[in-house]
Amino acid sequence: MTLPPPPDFGPRGAQPDTDLTQPVPADWLDGPHTDTGAPFEADAFDEPASGARGVMIALAVGSLIAVAIGVYGGLHEGTGQALNLAGFSSGLHAKVWLGSVAFALAIVQVLSALAMWGRLPGVKGGGRGVAILHRWSGRVAVLVSLPVAAHCLYALGFQAFDTRVLVHSLLGCFFYGLFVFKMLVLTRHDSPGWTLPVAGGVLFTALTGLWVTSSMWFFSEFGVSF
Repeated sequence: MTLPPPPDFGPRGAQPDTDLTQPVPADWLDGPHTDTGAPFEADAFDEPASGARGVMIALAVGSLIAVAIGVYGGLHEGTGQALNLAGFSSGLHAKVWLGSVAFALAIVQVLSALAMWGRLPGVKGGGRGVAILHRWSGRVAVLVSLPVAAHCLYALGFQAFDTRVLVHSLLGCFFYGLFVFKMLVLTRHDSPGWTLPVAGGVLFTALTGLWVTSSMWFFSEFGVSF
């Protein structure tokens, strides 16, 4: 019996028209697998090791980014003002509101990801609309967060005069380091299936901590104002 030739995916491991902004395909969770009808290829056993190396490299780069942000924030003397947007009475007001928008978009990210994975109760599958919502909510959240990060670094710097401020500063460095890590593993087809869900969950947890120690604290202390 003649076995049909394996499908041609181009270069080894490449997948056609892969949307790198989506959660990993469900079959990634089963780990690397091979077609038992295909000829034996020793290189197939190199894929898990290659994926692990890629994760470690991405983790190292993300860690360096987090440390670099912390060092800059510690050495830089805060100016007290860096963000001035129309409609807000101060840069701090703009910071807490933009941070709240980013947090709300992160919630949309989590819910849309759960829908696409079929893990959202009452929702059967995601569909193209949910995929587009997931992709653009993430992009807008990152764009909204950048002025907040710039204000924190340039106007305030890395501060530690009380527990809340220290936790907020540490979470800010950790968040952007982890974000870089996630973006790097997102582009690798051989990353372990658990990598993106875990990174996304930890990223959302870090952002929740940032919002609680900044925006929520500000609103509770000074009221909801612009």
